[in-house]
Amino acid sequence: MITLNAAVFVGPQQPLELRELTISSEPGAQEVLVRLAASGVCHSDLHALDGDWETPAPLVLGHEGAGVVVAVGSEVSELEAGDHVILSWTPSCQKCEFCVSGRPVLCQLANETAYQHVFFDGKPRLRDGDEDVRSFLAVGSFGEYAMVPASAAIRIRKDAPLAQAALVGCAVTTGIGAVTNTAGVEPGSTVLVVGCGGVGLNVVQGARLAGAKQIIVADVSAEKLELGRTFGATHVINSREVDLVTAVHELTDGRGVDYAFEAIGLPFTIEACYEAVRRGGTAVVVGQVADGVKISIDPFVMSDQEKRLIGSNYGSSRQSIDFPKIIDLYMEGLVDLDSMVTDRIPLSGVNEAFAEMRKGRGIRTVIEYGLDD
Repeated sequence: MITLNAAVFVGPQQPLELRELTISSEPGAQEVLVRLAASGVCHSDLHALDGDWETPAPLVLGHEGAGVVVAVGSEVSELEAGDHVILSWTPSCQKCEFCVSGRPVLCQLANETAYQHVFFDGKPRLRDGDEDVRSFLAVGSFGEYAMVPASAAIRIRKDAPLAQAALVGCAVTTGIGAVTNTAGVEPGSTVLVVGCGGVGLNVVQGARLAGAKQIIVADVSAEKLELGRTFGATHVINSREVDLVTAVHELTDGRGVDYAFEAIGLPFTIEACYEAVRRGGTAVVVGQVADGVKISIDPFVMSDQEKRLIGSNYGSSRQSIDFPKIIDLYMEGLVDLDSMVTDRIPLSGVNEAFAEMRKGRGIRTVIEYGLDD
């Protein structure tokens, strides 16, 4: 057994508790043990922490991580100890209709297990004495070690810094993939991005990579709008000061945008994105909403104007392909990951990181294991 320090969710609206847990040093046949190097602090973790989502306790939060493989199971052939990996919060069974058709983010088995924070056998891997402790989305990256299904550990090149690589495990892939995979934005398109957080800024990067001619970003923070420009926006809208939809139509000669991406997770911004797209345009819901949230859309406008409203989960990614590709783009200077890391903290500072997130500060705080040493 291995002893590890971890930040444990004990219930909504309560601070995470730093505890010593145990985990087996011997992975299951199709599992790998990973020593975490870094983990991003993501808004999805905050949804669980604040009670927006029904989440069981006790549970180790965190799902945006990268590290080094320590041990592999007897049936794992594609990974070995020493490999650098990014963790995926949608492990794929590689057998269901979604996996074999190239849509692993919709894996049926992951939906039934990882989304319930357990492994493919329905059990957790962490222990607190005699008590089972679940891992958020079968990752639990707010701990020094993680046992994950082999399909959830994606090997990357060893010269990439793991603090930046960790962000590819959620925000970066979610944002870029929403543009390139889900929507299929064409060169010369006009794009609106609502929300300049970690995901939204990567939607901006995706639109730039896709060759969009006009990239409009909207936010209520002047600081985040400037970040939007840094990542590739051509126009900015402070939606605290002006009406978003009106401003978008003014910037597009009354036409509306070809594509609009909502990267916050609020009903009124989803509805605004839908209103802001042109006839025949596409609005993409990327942001994660709280449980029970509903939106209102006029179905006559949908049919009459052939507008599309679609969802994007994890950027419709094929993680084994997309993670290494994004890392290569970063290493070639075509994707900016460095600017996303706005703070580096030890695990002991995780509750303060969430407090700053609630205030809307920064892009991504990264937990780096070893900073406490």
